[in-house]
Amino acid sequence: MARRSAPLLRRLVAAASPPAPQPLPGHGGGLARRTVTYMPRPGDGTPRAVTLIPGDGIGPLVTGAVRQVMEAMHAPVYFETYEVRGDMPTVPPAVIESIRRNKVCIKGGLATPVGGGVSSLNMQLRKELDLYASLVHCSNLPGLPTRHEGVDIVVIRENTEGEYSGLEHEVVPGVVESLKFCSERIAKYAFEYAYLNNRKKVTAVHKANIMKLADGLFLESCREVASKYPGIQYNEMIVDNCSMQLVSKPEQFDVMVTPNLYGNLVANTAAGIVGGTGIMPGGNVGQDYAVFEQGASAGNVGNEKIVEQKKANPVALLLSSAMMLRHLQFPSFADRLETAVERVVAEGTYRTKDLGGTSTTQEVTNAVIANLD
Repeated sequence: MARRSAPLLRRLVAAASPPAPQPLPGHGGGLARRTVTYMPRPGDGTPRAVTLIPGDGIGPLVTGAVRQVMEAMHAPVYFETYEVRGDMPTVPPAVIESIRRNKVCIKGGLATPVGGGVSSLNMQLRKELDLYASLVHCSNLPGLPTRHEGVDIVVIRENTEGEYSGLEHEVVPGVVESLKFCSERIAKYAFEYAYLNNRKKVTAVHKANIMKLADGLFLESCREVASKYPGIQYNEMIVDNCSMQLVSKPEQFDVMVTPNLYGNLVANTAAGIVGGTGIMPGGNVGQDYAVFEQGASAGNVGNEKIVEQKKANPVALLLSSAMMLRHLQFPSFADRLETAVERVVAEGTYRTKDLGGTSTTQEVTNAVIANLD
């Protein structure tokens, strides 16, 4: 049998092999990737009206960034803008009517006066529209160094009941009673979210060792719902221990479901671990309506210096608007926006002060627009 030389064999093998995949233009030199086609229903491309509330403080800056990016990418949305300030006695009826009509809203922060008997307009919106679930996504962004890596936490908290609902009254002078209760629908939403997003674990955060009735009821609801999702790991953690675990080993958490007060504390702590509130998207959702805003409440109004210098970080609200686009069933627009934001953060040239840079809101916005595919 004739022997062939090694060089000849290599040429024959190379000739029989299929050509290597070629990089696609605009994909960072990566290999071509075949994606599953999104098949819209007829009429899904019709532009959707979205209620826009610029809000207080940095709100007009960051909502302005959202408007510019949406226009640049020709997203199929248009805005109905309403001026609402946190010191108003109530949310104007026209605003509520607009959200009911459009089903979707995006907003800047609304300042909440401390004490004095003035109710929070944020809470008014949540109660009026029954936005019972708050969702904050806390995860590492590529290229942004933090103490912990591999963090990808979704905090889901009850939004209309418990301490933050403002259900309190003065029984007699000097004695104030606050009502606390939880419903099982927040547990159902958390497990449904985990199931639909291929999440592996749900952690219920509680204080049932002290609040035996109220938080005990919350845990009963979570356990009952967990039994219907055998493919999702379920565990429980007292809020004290949870706070310590968050700052020491945050990568252990996946989806966290909490009553109202604990969730606000947990979400802001988790946001600080992965880069701050300026990059955390979030939203509030109910059966019929959704309101998207910066995920963690700390700093969502900013301070006068940031407003004067126009250096508010628009990343959180831009990512929240990507969540909104996906909620509206415009997934390719959401992907383009998220990719552009991640490129800008990873590249590092345009970052606001909270991320170690000196850029203005407009400079970051321009960079995101320049990175849109």
